[in-house]
Amino acid sequence: MPRLRQSELSMIDLYKEVKKQHEDAILLCRVGDFYEAFFEDAELISRLLEIALTARSHKNQKTPPPPMAGIPHHALDSYLYKLVAAGHKVAILDQTEDAKIARDENRLVKRDVVRIVTPGTVTDPKALEHKTNNYLISIYHQKDTYGIAVADLSTGEFQVTEFTDLSRLWAEIHRFSPKECLFSESFEDEKMFEQLKVELKAVVNLLPDWRFDFDTARTELLQHFRTISLDGFGCEHLSTAICAAGALIYYLHETQKQEVEHILSLHTYTLEDFMVLDADTQRNLELIASIRDGSTKGTLLEVLDQTVTSMGGRKLRQCLLQPLLDVGTIKERLDAVDELKTQINLQEELREVLEQMSDIERLITRISLGSVNGRDLHSLKDSLRLIPAVKAQLQNCQAPLLTSLNAELNPMTTLAELIEHGIHLNPPATIREGGVISDGYNTELDELRQIVGQGREWMAALQEEERKRSGITSLKIGFNQVFGYYIEVTKPNLNMVPEHYIRKQTLRNSERFITPELKEQEAKVLNAEDRIQTLEYELFCEIRDEVAKSTEEIQKISVVIAMVDVIANFAYCASRYNYVKPTVESSEEIIIRDGRHPVVEQIFTQEGFVPNDTMLNCDDEQLHIITGPNMSGKSTYLRQTALIVLMSQIGCFVPASAAKIGLVDRIFTRVGASDNLVMGQSTFLVEMNETANILNNATRKSLVILDEVGRGTSTFDGLSIAWAVSEYLLDEKKMGAKTLFATHYHELVELASKYKSSKNYNVAVHEDGEKVTFLRKVVPGGADQSYGIHVARLAGLPHTVIMRAQQILEVLEQHNLSVEADSAAEKPQKTTQTMPRPKRRVTRKTLQSDSLQMALFTPKTHPLIEEIRQLELSQITPLDAVNILYDLKAKAEES
Repeated sequence: MPRLRQSELSMIDLYKEVKKQHEDAILLCRVGDFYEAFFEDAELISRLLEIALTARSHKNQKTPPPPMAGIPHHALDSYLYKLVAAGHKVAILDQTEDAKIARDENRLVKRDVVRIVTPGTVTDPKALEHKTNNYLISIYHQKDTYGIAVADLSTGEFQVTEFTDLSRLWAEIHRFSPKECLFSESFEDEKMFEQLKVELKAVVNLLPDWRFDFDTARTELLQHFRTISLDGFGCEHLSTAICAAGALIYYLHETQKQEVEHILSLHTYTLEDFMVLDADTQRNLELIASIRDGSTKGTLLEVLDQTVTSMGGRKLRQCLLQPLLDVGTIKERLDAVDELKTQINLQEELREVLEQMSDIERLITRISLGSVNGRDLHSLKDSLRLIPAVKAQLQNCQAPLLTSLNAELNPMTTLAELIEHGIHLNPPATIREGGVISDGYNTELDELRQIVGQGREWMAALQEEERKRSGITSLKIGFNQVFGYYIEVTKPNLNMVPEHYIRKQTLRNSERFITPELKEQEAKVLNAEDRIQTLEYELFCEIRDEVAKSTEEIQKISVVIAMVDVIANFAYCASRYNYVKPTVESSEEIIIRDGRHPVVEQIFTQEGFVPNDTMLNCDDEQLHIITGPNMSGKSTYLRQTALIVLMSQIGCFVPASAAKIGLVDRIFTRVGASDNLVMGQSTFLVEMNETANILNNATRKSLVILDEVGRGTSTFDGLSIAWAVSEYLLDEKKMGAKTLFATHYHELVELASKYKSSKNYNVAVHEDGEKVTFLRKVVPGGADQSYGIHVARLAGLPHTVIMRAQQILEVLEQHNLSVEADSAAEKPQKTTQTMPRPKRRVTRKTLQSDSLQMALFTPKTHPLIEEIRQLELSQITPLDAVNILYDLKAKAEES
């Protein structure tokens, strides 16, 4: 069916036709002072926004009126972003012409979709978290390669990369934590889509396959950047990444309904430039999100984020998730932090200046997109005026990084003066009602304002003159939008009205009149006011567009300010938390003296945090088997080591008395127990997947944190897996990664006698009768108890349960159900380094028998069982065995 012209459509018909083109979006149509939705969209927004659901009358009386819900036009943004936050795409069908023109021609006002707002394309600061990027990610997969493109429309950031490892894909997705993900329609992975929605609360959108076609995508990028190749961006050879990037740029154009000219560059990065932190490690170390509720409470970010600008806050997040691998760059940052830490006054004054800065990175985006008012331009101007003060603070700094950052700061004086001269000091919130442009900026505007001013003075003079002439002291001259200027006379004075007055309107208590003289002056004033509104809007747009020409320079300034803020923030944290400057080098050694957990020490300030040393290398301290009681601090010790390494490689001082960090390429963590219902994975399978990832990807330069392996299965299976994993990690040819392994399998301490690079440590405990005190000090040697029942008592288990557990423990220990390792010499093995074969005094079959169940209730061992246990089967002949069996049977019958 051919599309009808808007002049031939009713409002409902128009809505239905436009809705067909945007079936995946909520459609809001501007009707007068409201944005209205109809049919299913009306029911949806009524429910989500808790607004009234009504019905709209229409010409066709044969069908019931469609459901309708409306939003006041002035409140659109607040309601709009509630819908977007709920994961919906919203299309705005707005008026594209003056409604007065349509009324004169007796037709519908022309309307068009002017923008589509989605979770990944929000730019309004009121709907964004100030210190968090709002990423949109595009993912394309062909053959063995994944290409990703990531953009933050609110900041203009745009970057691409490609790789072949699926686990790296998940690591990058978790690092960016996108609000919205784009895939091709042929990418059929429902489990991935579901995981994105559940874990990251991301919206998934599918685009036609041809949008990811290489030639189509490349052309889209070339047209956007107005270049003839992508060589300048370093990605011409990354065909899969180009496919993803081209589709993303198309999507931005499609949703914004305009060019996104503030996206000026495409940054190509490689994963090899940064330490790899997979999704498990990001979660387990609680870098930016708590495992408990996903908030920042109790995370490393919460402790370290003392930044004073929004730009610095976003940069800090990026630093935490992308630790550096270049020793020179790390040392530059550390030296800069050291200088600001040493010069406390400089640090404080610099942070005071930075704190006054607006979010110019997002501000220049909205200027470029044309969605700002006069107040926003003043915010930019005020921030630019602070740059000389920042430069003055940095000018005497000696650290090379601070010197280079200072050199890149441009005060943009001319631009600041343009805004100051052109925009009124206290402009209104809207830009179409006048009062935005300063006096003296434009000659024509000044003349028009003079006409209006004189006209109003003339009106005031006319009012006084008419009062005297008519004798009506209450006579007044007023104005409204319908009748324009008028003379109002109250009813008691109507008999005094001059004959040349022309009656215009009768009210309950008064009447309104006009005169030819009044209407002539009115025309001059109103024409001038109309022209003023038009001219002010034009002048504002000129100033805004002139500012937008400096988008690239202002984006560069925002990058510098963000980095300065992060460095000053690290210096502040170092002073506040008593951190020290680490030594970072290319060695394979990690030495930490008196290390502390940066988050835990802030929580337990009253008790005091017990510091611990760590020494790891690839020679004689490669694998640490750490045993000790539950709740003694093993997990904290493991995590603090990983966090200190990470903090060192982002250029931050660390919680220790001294630290020497050999560069780490990846941090792996296998921590805790959890299932993955979305992917259909049990707790044990999740544990094994995480372990497999470590064994398949760790290198000699990696740091591996294992907090229990094999706990999700039977004791013997678990111990076997834990032992084999340890041996694999210790094998220099296969792995050789520096590893901290906390375990309750005390049998693993025997590894130290077989491998020179394996060492045993335990968390010390002080026993005083039944009282157990966890000293939280890591000392050499293995532990012989887990004190699990003691921890259960602390947790508040009923006393009867505790006592029963103690009885059962004694019985089990009496039966020696724990695994005892035979010596390697007892039974020769094919391999030279193997785990001793466990010898079980009670078999699995016996574990299920009534005799053992009774034993759990009867601590004394039956004499027959003891007699059988004492038998030396290897020295018994067949005849002896028969005699013993008859004897045992007789005794059993007697008992």
